[in-house]
Amino acid sequence: MKYRIVGDSCLDPTEEVKRDPHFRVVPLTLEVGETRVIDDETFDQKKFLKLVADSPAGAKTACPSPERFMQEFDGDADCVFVVTLSSHLSGSYNSACVAKKMYEEEHGGEKKIEVIDSRSASCGELNIALTIRDLCERELPFEEIVREAYAYRDRMQTYFVLESLDTLRKNGRLSGLSAFIATTLNIKPVMAGDKGVIVKLSQERGINKALTRMVKIALEKAGETASKRLIIAHVNNPARAEFVRDLMCRANQFREVLITNAAGVATVYAADGGIVMTL
Repeated sequence: MKYRIVGDSCLDPTEEVKRDPHFRVVPLTLEVGETRVIDDETFDQKKFLKLVADSPAGAKTACPSPERFMQEFDGDADCVFVVTLSSHLSGSYNSACVAKKMYEEEHGGEKKIEVIDSRSASCGELNIALTIRDLCERELPFEEIVREAYAYRDRMQTYFVLESLDTLRKNGRLSGLSAFIATTLNIKPVMAGDKGVIVKLSQERGINKALTRMVKIALEKAGETASKRLIIAHVNNPARAEFVRDLMCRANQFREVLITNAAGVATVYAADGGIVMTL
């Protein structure tokens, strides 16, 4: 099977995935005041974090155009799988769906294309994409791969803990009072994705306690882990990602454990020091 997996730039690929010719990433645009940054291989995380910290305005993201997604449908692949940010968080999914419709109107049914709403972000997208690659390498029929990909998405768990709530406050997703209280008392909420919507599960005082709590919740819900792939994405803090990995693996085995540094979109919303985990 000749296949291609297309993700938006919240996919947060590992270095190995970046080198894999089966993968393509379509960048979102990041906006901080009047400054626009393309979330591609030129993205400089440390420079961007300083830009955000120095700006009174919140950072925003703009999804790719349908035409930009369409560019990645060309080539010799006869099956194309698109994995996007949760449709509750971004217009990326809708843009990709429009791209599929436009491409099929122009080219008929020469390619099989499926657009998958990850109902997640960051390493959640990556986990789905890697699952699709595993299925493609087994030479399964397109329709079976699609079914298995959705089934995996629906049982996958995504959790996150943020060092700072300031970005959410600047974007109007959190009241100034809530952010003030959380910052003053050093309260760190433990959050998760629930069918693409962000929900709060718990909170702790201090980042390490919050991460430990996140791990406890995740393992309680995970059940058997030996067949699961664990992926941890971090924003500019690999040591924190390794801390979470070690907690997760202390008494549990996983099929594979990956750590990846967040690209631009996850950097916007998770902010400096944020951790996202999926399994």
